[in-house]
Amino acid sequence: MHHAACVRLKIPHFTCVLRRQPHGSCHPRPVPEPLRGPGPWGGCYVYPLFWELALHVTPANAQIAHSGQACVVKEDNISERIYTIREGDRLELQCLVKGHPRPQVRWTKTAGSASDKFQETSIYNETLRIEGIQRVQGGRYYCKADNGVGVAAIKSIRVDVQYLDKPVLTVHQTISDVRGSYYQEKTVFLRCTVNSNPPARFIWKRGTTPIEQSKDTGVDIYEPLYTQGETKVLKLKNLRPKDFANYTCQVSVRNVCDIPDNSVTFQLTNATTPPALRLSVNETLVVDPGKDVTLSCEVTAGFPKPTVTWSRTPNALPRNSRVRDGTLTLRSVTPTDSGFYNCTAVNNVGNPAKRNVNLIIRSDNLTFQITPDSNKDSESIQMGRDLKLSCHVDAQPQDKVNYTWYKNAAPIYNSESLIVLRSDPDMAPGTSSLEIVDMKFRDQATYSCVANFPASTVPELRMDVNITQSSVTPPILTVPAGGQVVSVREGGTAELVCLVDGKPRPPVLWSRADKDLAMPTGEWAVETRDGRLRLTSVTRDLMGAYRCQTATYNGLNIKPRQAQVQLNVQYAPVLDPVFQDVRSPNYQLVTLRCVIQKSNPARVTSVRWVRNGEPLSSLTTDPQENPQLKFKLDPGNNGTYECRVSNGVGTSTCTFNVTSRPYNAEFYYDTPNPIRILKGNNYSYQLQWTQREPQATDRIIGYWINLQEKQNLFSKQVDKKEPVKGALMSFTLNDLKIPLSYEVRLSPITTYSTGDYVSRNIKYSEHHVCGFEDERICGFSQDRSDNFDWTRQNYLTQNPKRSSNTGPEMDRSGTKEGYYMYIEASRPRVADDAARLLSPLYNVTAARGPKGSGRVPHCISFFYHMKGKHIGYLNVWMRVKGIASVDNLVWSLKGNQSSDWKQANINFNPSGPFQVMFEAIRGSGYEGDIAIDDVSVTKGKCKQENSVSNTGMSGNIWTLCTPPQWI
Repeated sequence: MHHAACVRLKIPHFTCVLRRQPHGSCHPRPVPEPLRGPGPWGGCYVYPLFWELALHVTPANAQIAHSGQACVVKEDNISERIYTIREGDRLELQCLVKGHPRPQVRWTKTAGSASDKFQETSIYNETLRIEGIQRVQGGRYYCKADNGVGVAAIKSIRVDVQYLDKPVLTVHQTISDVRGSYYQEKTVFLRCTVNSNPPARFIWKRGTTPIEQSKDTGVDIYEPLYTQGETKVLKLKNLRPKDFANYTCQVSVRNVCDIPDNSVTFQLTNATTPPALRLSVNETLVVDPGKDVTLSCEVTAGFPKPTVTWSRTPNALPRNSRVRDGTLTLRSVTPTDSGFYNCTAVNNVGNPAKRNVNLIIRSDNLTFQITPDSNKDSESIQMGRDLKLSCHVDAQPQDKVNYTWYKNAAPIYNSESLIVLRSDPDMAPGTSSLEIVDMKFRDQATYSCVANFPASTVPELRMDVNITQSSVTPPILTVPAGGQVVSVREGGTAELVCLVDGKPRPPVLWSRADKDLAMPTGEWAVETRDGRLRLTSVTRDLMGAYRCQTATYNGLNIKPRQAQVQLNVQYAPVLDPVFQDVRSPNYQLVTLRCVIQKSNPARVTSVRWVRNGEPLSSLTTDPQENPQLKFKLDPGNNGTYECRVSNGVGTSTCTFNVTSRPYNAEFYYDTPNPIRILKGNNYSYQLQWTQREPQATDRIIGYWINLQEKQNLFSKQVDKKEPVKGALMSFTLNDLKIPLSYEVRLSPITTYSTGDYVSRNIKYSEHHVCGFEDERICGFSQDRSDNFDWTRQNYLTQNPKRSSNTGPEMDRSGTKEGYYMYIEASRPRVADDAARLLSPLYNVTAARGPKGSGRVPHCISFFYHMKGKHIGYLNVWMRVKGIASVDNLVWSLKGNQSSDWKQANINFNPSGPFQVMFEAIRGSGYEGDIAIDDVSVTKGKCKQENSVSNTGMSGNIWTLCTPPQWI
């Protein structure tokens, strides 16, 4: 090698840069002990321990893999993937992402068609699961993967939810058929309606024979216009004797998604009639509170026998209601039970029969008003002026309330000066008034209004008003001195006060001055008898102006008196940032800013800076400005800085973690094949990582690598030049022993400090084995279409009364704590009941095997336990996803296989993404428990000698395996 140059050593996918060093030698930095001797280039050595790689961050890439219970996955004419699923099944979509740093995944959804309003829900997870998907959840789902490098990757898939409801069949007659005998030589329409996706096909049958319009001139089958859902009408023209029969409307979606046909049958006879009802009470029913109410709907006609239901408008039936055989019973009614109750009878013939009851529960709230002469615009009582007293009961119906007026306890009869109005047209409906015309001194007296309810247990209500010039005075509304503004700390209790005086003293109504804001109770106005409004647990959103005003009832009916009280809610300063991680090189100027976003009171009383809990007394800060701190960072003043800001109400803090320590390294999450087998019982691991924000602190000169097994094996400093953001770095760990696992820790080093370490566990394994130790059972799921489920169990959770002649005692490893999956064959299970357990979806990405061979081989491995005289079948199915899912039986075993766990291995060559399904079929009796454990799926052929291919069946031993990352 010429000493004045460096050589780039090309290695597939990597570039090793050899730089010129003093004395004419070329080698990478650092210079640990070489793994290999000097090369043929003279002074150049190759050190695989550390490479400077020209591989940078990679943009996000995404694709959507479907698992769960799809019926069909196909491409439409614009190359969009359509995922068809049955309503009620589990939707599971996986966003398979690539790229480094690891992309963040976000799922969004739009509506099913352009006419639907746009909807969006966000789920930040690589797997989207919807249990029991409903028809309204169909639409286009988007997976967006973004790691901040390049353009975000977006993939979409359209989910088509398919369903078939039970059809509804109704029978109708022509208007001219109302007279005479129903259905005798009349025309009848049988109307069948159903909701489905895809559109349903209709078949009409008379008895068991399909009706063909072309072969029967007495029928007509057509689809009416302007109907909701899908509808087919069977018209029977001029009924014939043979037309009195059973009619069936059968609907079908041609078994898509295994949705079976549905049907409804109606018996047409010469007695078929529409429903008719008779109500046991009048259309308006007035009841005293506390009474029991019984409303009965009697069916007077209708064949088939109508079904009677009760409802209430606009609310639901009260909780204390009970419906039985068309009778509605309400216990101990209250005014809240008032409303319109509807009785409906339906037998699908003609229109439903309906009856309504207006149920009114009496109330006992009596109010009064004193109205001075309105023609004179008066607000006080004056001799020679008119005066009106009004009395009102909030009761329904108003015509059931009797009002009686008294003057000094003597009944009042109409005269020229005293006029009683049964229903005052100027007041609210149901208000009785007494008009005093041209008031004289003799009219000054005590007037009484008595309201009673004839034939009711509600006691009479009475109001007494003393009418004199001195006993009736206009109200005066005042706010106490200093009460115009009420200040309270957030979370405290406030009392707003408006004092009212006057004879009689009216109540005070409180409301928000901003008409768009409701009171804390949710009401628009709150009545207080003493004018005091109490608010508890006050929050800042309650701050603002509150209006108090006199009510126009229980006092003088004049223009309301009004005032306002301002509620001021005080809270500690709101600061930004609450916490900030500040990284900086040493001996650089650092500025910490704490922004006061809002505060009440706005005046800041104190600002204190604290480092590591100790005050920084030498600092001076203007409390009225956004505080900031400037200093030169050095190794001695790293730490936690706090800016504590107070406004007299409370103190808030901005916290800054200021350090020159570098950010953590980030392990390369999707290292393609980190393990390589070496000679003997050794293996190597290629550790790969990138450095987060390498320019944020002092120059990084290397990394500490620490390797531990049960004890610390070694710590090594790997020197290198300053890393570049996104550049991938690597280190090869050699002489690791099979099958030991290790923990490796990695931390960056600068001239002044060492960063925190990140760790990764290295565990040698040819494949991942699922022992069902986790409650999530490695992503396996129960098939919804089977008869019962597999059960997760171990020795400690077994039923102590279980059958002793069947099932395993412990898991495959022989430990009491280890779990396994099994089927319980005892009651209520019967012969041939099946339980199916589905693996996660394994995505086959390579179309061809090595050296141009066919499909990539895979190995399935598992242990099974089949002990008992009634053992049925254990089957293994391969469900390959494609345009249509195809299930292939690849392994089957029947009968008692002794009390030992046995291993099975299966070789197979999938043509696309696949799932493995374990199906256990119950035998003839309860001694038929079947169990499986330690399941794995791996790429490559099975290494066991007793493996089989999926081209044939074996009697005893087969196997299944899982990919290292559960593919």
